[in-house]
Amino acid sequence: MTGHDLHDAGEGPRADRPKRRTFTAAYKLRMIEEYDAAEHGEKGALLRREGLYESSIQKWRRQRDNGQLTASGTAVPPRKEKSAERAELERLRKENAKMLREKERMARKLQQTEAALEIVGKWHALLEMMSGSADSENS
Repeated sequence: MTGHDLHDAGEGPRADRPKRRTFTAAYKLRMIEEYDAAEHGEKGALLRREGLYESSIQKWRRQRDNGQLTASGTAVPPRKEKSAERAELERLRKENAKMLREKERMARKLQQTEAALEIVGKWHALLEMMSGSADSENS
């Protein structure tokens, strides 16, 4: 907790709500080392004593391995793509989504056209049958 959190304790409408804890990089690295050095039965005791979850240790270990968590306490931000590359990627994603929607629309239209042609073909065959039977009745 920070000094700000302690100062506001007891004041305001949400004073009874728990505060989110924050951990320094040094604390995270120390907990990873202690957890890794602990025997199998002692790991759970360490987590209970510190009020931590194993998922936090795993997350901090990933951050350490990725270089985002250093002993100096400064976090190295993950490498971001250049904004031009990101803009181009976003444009291509939008274009791809638009083309997929167009493809779906055209597939539905083709299906409707094929169904209409099938109906017209059956209607034409029926007319020929009726025409043929009418001709045979007139003879």
